[in-house]
Amino acid sequence: MAEAGFWDDQNAAREVIAEANALKQWVEPWDALDGKMRQLEELRELLEDEPDPDLEAELTTEAGRLLQEIERFEVRALLSGPDDGRDAILTIHPGAGGTESQDWAEMLMRMYTRWASDHGYRVEILDLQPGEEAGIKSVTMEVTGTWAYGYLRAEKGVHRLVRISPFDAQKRRHTSFASVFVYPMVDDAIDIEIDEGDLRIDVYRASGAGGQHVNKTSSAVRITHEPTGIVVACQNERSQFQNKATAMKMLKAALYEREIERREAERQKLDAEKTEIGWGNQIRSYVFQPYTMVNDHRTELKVGDVQRVMNGDIDMFIEAFLRMQASRGAA
Repeated sequence: MAEAGFWDDQNAAREVIAEANALKQWVEPWDALDGKMRQLEELRELLEDEPDPDLEAELTTEAGRLLQEIERFEVRALLSGPDDGRDAILTIHPGAGGTESQDWAEMLMRMYTRWASDHGYRVEILDLQPGEEAGIKSVTMEVTGTWAYGYLRAEKGVHRLVRISPFDAQKRRHTSFASVFVYPMVDDAIDIEIDEGDLRIDVYRASGAGGQHVNKTSSAVRITHEPTGIVVACQNERSQFQNKATAMKMLKAALYEREIERREAERQKLDAEKTEIGWGNQIRSYVFQPYTMVNDHRTELKVGDVQRVMNGDIDMFIEAFLRMQASRGAA
């Protein structure tokens, strides 16, 4: 990068810088772990010559912390997909069941928002359709941060809720479903051609909060890509122009994901996972009554503290899924 003429071809220069930054994300953590390992080894050798109970306790504590860091690095090493390092677009749709399912969709939105916040990711609501009584009819969120897509792709599928419904006057137990789908956010460096003639663009008034401007002008934008049937919508920005630009980014991401699936048909990422939002298709069940349990049906991992999970602590499910995928790939 320090060579003369490096910036003569700005596109090539950006590619080199992006590749260098990607390598740094692996090299720097590895160097940090290696340095800590060397320090602890030196401390261990010192204690062999000069035993010290306080230093021994410190060594045990630091070794435990280092082990946790190594395990986190190992999990990250499982993110080997070409898009795993990208930002993510996450959508949630309730299944049949009206208010109960719409409330469940909103609970999932809150769970993923808290997970993202705990990991230092930024969440932006691109499109939100509120329910008539409670919950949401749909939501599209952009989760920004390194490896966001790599982690969140583990959440694709149907999520099932079992609980005593707060909307049932007779306090009966209800089962609800919601689907989660995740796309990698595509940046401008990736060439996805979109023919304007293939688009149907509709404008409408935003349904959420936002003051007089949002409610009284047709600033929200919905784009339908007619050859594929893909529909994206954005009402987050104040102007129609900004919403259209964001919706085009969403469409580009969806088309990119579709192209990846076409090239890698064996993975069948889209068609195999866009299943009916109902019985027999769930990847995970969240049971509030008659007992509390979250059961991931793919990995068979079970967690008894359902509130902990709903507060965004889903790393154990993501890690189990990534390890399962890695083991199948090695088999």
